[in-house]
Amino acid sequence: MSRVVSDAGPLIHLAQIDKLHLLKMLFSQVVITPGVKREAHDMGVKHGYADAEIIGKAIEEGWIIVEKPSKHLVIASRKLAKQENISLVDAETILLAKENKAEVLVDERVLSNLARLMGLRVWNTWTVLLESLNQGCIEVADIEAAIKQLAEKKHKLKPEHANHILTAARNIARGKG
Repeated sequence: MSRVVSDAGPLIHLAQIDKLHLLKMLFSQVVITPGVKREAHDMGVKHGYADAEIIGKAIEEGWIIVEKPSKHLVIASRKLAKQENISLVDAETILLAKENKAEVLVDERVLSNLARLMGLRVWNTWTVLLESLNQGCIEVADIEAAIKQLAEKKHKLKPEHANHILTAARNIARGKG
């Protein structure tokens, strides 16, 4: 099991579908920056979002760890954010993963591509669900439900991507049979 540094989006999405606990099963450690905590938990609690409470509980239980970036990482993150036109929080997430030789969990394509260019292994909400299916932690029906639930929450999943995910899930399930 490896260590992963997560952006806010996947935490929120997994919490919205009551699957945040899968991260604890897939990774030895889940790390977030204070900025991600602010986005995924603090702001959500302020607005009364149930997913923020789920994330807060995971932080309280200690399996999601808030790690403050070092001073030199903050400086490098400012530079990266400006160069790549991404948020400071996103830059800190990617650079913290790189510094810690960890994997990274992000849903945004721009961040995924940037992380890959930096040599990082990238996960997203869907790869977490598919790997959880592969390990027998969830069923295909859970992925079907996740696609429906996240669509209702206005998740930016195109129909062709949803079909691709469902095909992959069914192939995984067939391979297990």
